[in-house]
Amino acid sequence: MDKQRDFVLRTIEERGVKFVRLWFTDVAGTLKMVAVAPAEVEGAFAEGLGFDGSAIEGLSRAYEADMLAAPDPSTFQILPWRGDVDPTARMFCDIMTPDGQPAAADPRNVLRRALAKASDLGFSFYIHPEIEFYLLKSSQIGPEGPIPVDNAGYFDNVPGGTAHNFRRRAVTMLEQLGISVEFSHHEGGPGQNEIDLRYADALTMADNIMTFRTVIKEVAIEQGVYATFMPKPFTEHPGSGMHTHMSLFEGDTNAFFDASGQYRLSKVGRQFMAGLLRHAPEITAVTNQYVNSYKRLWGGGEAPSFVCWGHNNRSALIRVPLYKPDKGQSSRIEYRAIDSAANPYLAYALLLAAGLKGIENEYELPAETEDNVWNLTDSERRAMGIEPLPQSLDHAIRKFEESELAAATLGEQVFSHMLANKRAEWAAYRTQVTPFELKRNLETL
Repeated sequence: MDKQRDFVLRTIEERGVKFVRLWFTDVAGTLKMVAVAPAEVEGAFAEGLGFDGSAIEGLSRAYEADMLAAPDPSTFQILPWRGDVDPTARMFCDIMTPDGQPAAADPRNVLRRALAKASDLGFSFYIHPEIEFYLLKSSQIGPEGPIPVDNAGYFDNVPGGTAHNFRRRAVTMLEQLGISVEFSHHEGGPGQNEIDLRYADALTMADNIMTFRTVIKEVAIEQGVYATFMPKPFTEHPGSGMHTHMSLFEGDTNAFFDASGQYRLSKVGRQFMAGLLRHAPEITAVTNQYVNSYKRLWGGGEAPSFVCWGHNNRSALIRVPLYKPDKGQSSRIEYRAIDSAANPYLAYALLLAAGLKGIENEYELPAETEDNVWNLTDSERRAMGIEPLPQSLDHAIRKFEESELAAATLGEQVFSHMLANKRAEWAAYRTQVTPFELKRNLETL
């Protein structure tokens, strides 16, 4: 740690950094920031930077407001979009109490606790997300709704098009920040794009996702367009998911790989997947935390709506990819419900906890689903034991509030705040009179 701190202080001086932004995330998943002068960084390393935690969503209660932001020197990066004039850097922070203890409501600490439990079982947790988002001409909503920057589709090449130039600039900027990109392409909806980040440990990846969202927003502003991670901004077009590939490693060995197993998946991998399936409904309020998230889950476009798994089944909640069947390191499972607006720290902590529960309790994996689940009738799904994911935020809240797994993983403070926050969102939403109702009913009733 001392060497990393020395590197940061030396780089600040050598690069002429004028401002250092200290980043952290609130419980709702919003990135927060305070900028400090270079001269204050050494003190922040030694003692943390004090702030009023009660003013941050879910971070502390009013009677325990004092908090410290402790910068993590391993996350230091120069921000490329700030340019060479007044160079600016950033570091992610861990939130601490005044007595030096990790804050119970710091989402980064929630994920650290889940990873520590995995480590106690001999595992490390690796993540590879496919992040989708829409590019719009502006944030203004016209009579027909948002206006996408193009009318292209899946994998379309649009020479000279906004999305093509946008992805090139965004990927370059991410690489400058040390975030490796595996793929980028146009997605199925008009103006919809996807950028896939290369595998990393879950904490690094959660930090990377928060940085990714900022980069995408900054590049959009730079190019005169608007980027949104809203799960489903268009009724008639696919929503934006964050399909997440995940695997456990024991040292350098992929614990999900078994050369003799079906789809090369080990017993550990099957139990992990069984844990995800059993606990999926109760954690959906976090992996899909907005009213709009359920418009994506139940709006078609290959979004998963039912709790089942399959190999090449893109209607399933969990898919077992088999791109390189004989390469043990590539064995993984793909969780398809989580959307691009989720708080990655909390979502990945819960997905890990659910999977570990399956391993610890030796859950039995249900039979694979080969059918397109959307095409089955309700009675056929019931006969196959396939239950639906929550169909609304209200339904998800009801599952979440009964979840012992969620309460234990998130901790009392985060769990209680998420419940209160989501209940308030649902209460506000259910009073709204929507354009759908007006168009359908105003002249006929």
